[in-house]
Amino acid sequence: MTFEALDWIVLAAYFGILLAIAYWVIMRQNKSTEDYFLAGRNVGWFVIGASIFASNIGSEHVVGLAGTGAAGNMPLAHYELHAWIVLLLGWLFLPFYMRSGVFTMPEFLERRFDSKSRWFLSVFSILGYILTKVSVTIYAGGIVISNLLGLDFTLSALLTVAITGLYTVLGGMRAVVYTEAIQTVILIIGATIITILGLHAVGGWQELKIGAGSDHFNMWRPPSDPDFPWTGMMFGGAIVGIWYWCTDQYIVQRTLAAANIKIGRRGAIFGAYLKILPIFIFLVPGIIAYVLKQKGLLTYSKADEVFPALVQYLLPAGLRGLVAAGLMAALMSSLASVFNSSSTIFTVDIFKKLYPNVGEERLLRIGKLATVVIMIIGFLWVPFLESLSKGTLYQYLQSVQAYIAPPITAVFLMGILWKRTTSSAAISTLCIGLVFAILRISAELITGGEGSGLIAGFAKINFAHLCIYLFFFYILVLIVISLLTPAPSAQQIEGLTFGSLTDEQKAAAKNSYSLIDITASLALIGVIIWILSYFTG
Repeated sequence: MTFEALDWIVLAAYFGILLAIAYWVIMRQNKSTEDYFLAGRNVGWFVIGASIFASNIGSEHVVGLAGTGAAGNMPLAHYELHAWIVLLLGWLFLPFYMRSGVFTMPEFLERRFDSKSRWFLSVFSILGYILTKVSVTIYAGGIVISNLLGLDFTLSALLTVAITGLYTVLGGMRAVVYTEAIQTVILIIGATIITILGLHAVGGWQELKIGAGSDHFNMWRPPSDPDFPWTGMMFGGAIVGIWYWCTDQYIVQRTLAAANIKIGRRGAIFGAYLKILPIFIFLVPGIIAYVLKQKGLLTYSKADEVFPALVQYLLPAGLRGLVAAGLMAALMSSLASVFNSSSTIFTVDIFKKLYPNVGEERLLRIGKLATVVIMIIGFLWVPFLESLSKGTLYQYLQSVQAYIAPPITAVFLMGILWKRTTSSAAISTLCIGLVFAILRISAELITGGEGSGLIAGFAKINFAHLCIYLFFFYILVLIVISLLTPAPSAQQIEGLTFGSLTDEQKAAAKNSYSLIDITASLALIGVIIWILSYFTG
């Protein structure tokens, strides 16, 4: 089925609204790095929460999560229940970040430890964005647009990059968060429509469960499962989640754009509620696609084509254009976020460190140029995705994140929770973590997960279990080296760890939340527990 006139009108309207918002923001101009990278620190909680959701919901959800549902890999839905970790960002980490007044996560490590840790995380983060965010989103953008609009894959990928890069470069963080707010609304409406129509097509929820079988509704597989053991999904996933939601510039930058801790925390709470939705508006449609294919009503050649195929099959004219707009919104918002975060880290943590006396105007130009360079490098990595992802984009993303997350999670957690953690321990852990990540990815590339021998055996260790082993190893490294090296100075820990908070800081933290914040957070945890208990096969 091809797009009709009404679909093109709806799609054009979406781009019109998007460009109008971007134009309005760009005309306000960015006069400083705080304006360009943190939107002047005056963003409201609704926009923060919507931006967190839109930043997270990119290619790995639009393309990958639906494909995961169709393939029957329901245990990966554990990652979508990391909403409780978004709460952890607001309640545990954000007060320390905002108290320090930093722009970036590498900058926070320098305040807590030293410049070596800042340099390391700056370079490590940019490389990680290229491996797990920029290229993945470009790749998925090519798949979605080429399937929906019938364009060449390479041209589709280039269009995704060009349009998104344009308003990101010109408008900075403010353009990103405000366009993401409208993109969130469009995405949720579009994906909800396709879920409802899909359920109608298969005969309702009970018919879906019967047609798909219990495996498609079971998040829990035994610890011995070679792919998705529940122990790895639950505990390894939490380690990756803390890195992603609580220490990654890509997400945290949204909350740093708030005027104070209360607004930032409420934005995180709102974002946590939105985070639950992907199970029902992306993964469930994947299961619907599987049932429709069994009935001979839908065809797709591989898992990553599932959602675009549903759009073509289920939706009438007009709605098809709306859902296509939602898909593009997810791709563009995710890409815009990583472009902005990458340029922030490069400009603030690398260029400004090398040239500390550079003026604001030149820093803004460097930030824009950095965005363009990141776009090009990410595009060049796309050809490697097929060999690593084995056809399931979401699984590729989670496995790579499982290798790079443990050392960073360990350093941030111990740095905040234990004031005795030293700078020598932090940089040693980060360096060891980089070596292990490179070795694991290299082993997968060399063996393709097949064969025997030491390298093949290392490559075959379940990625989620490996994440757990590495995390506790890094915690041990941090403790041992910290105890063998001189304790941090008072300046390194003042206000940045639990053990160093003053009475005034404790009082300010207590006044930053109310009963509403507590109730909303506890209610969300209750919803998560219900979902976990329902999807048991």
